[in-house]
Amino acid sequence: MEGNFREVRRQNRILDDDKRIEELLVSAEYGFLSVGITENGYSYGIPFSYAYDKESNVLYFHCAPEGQKLDILQHNNKVSFCIVGVTKPVAKQFTTLYESVIVFGKASVGLSDEEKRKALRLLVKKYSAGYEELGETYMEKSWNRTETFKIDIEHITAKAKYQ
Repeated sequence: MEGNFREVRRQNRILDDDKRIEELLVSAEYGFLSVGITENGYSYGIPFSYAYDKESNVLYFHCAPEGQKLDILQHNNKVSFCIVGVTKPVAKQFTTLYESVIVFGKASVGLSDEEKRKALRLLVKKYSAGYEELGETYMEKSWNRTETFKIDIEHITAKAKYQ
């Protein structure tokens, strides 16, 4: 175990190429956010688009200003976020080639207006490049209907099977 995190079981699958890990964090279209337990006892994971700010080592997200994930984060802000890069099933070998990155960290909701604006601009830059000016207008129009939150990255595990 490293700190409070379990060591990766399949040591031969560890992706220890920091450059590739960063490329995946920057370029993956979406990932799955796993938060705590719902009021009925089920774990909760949902797909999310996101933006990675490598300068501050943070992932940013946007959502509605209320909902189940935000309720759960009020009680437990420890989360994980999993992205998957290239995947390719190899039928005759009964295996799959893949890349994956799991980020562990603490989520923060209720960002300052300045940081909320930064998060939304990073999301627009990633998903709507070339439309930043229109994105500013859209951001202002939907400001009160939009929440942002971030994950401060504490730990990353990454695995890959290339052959």
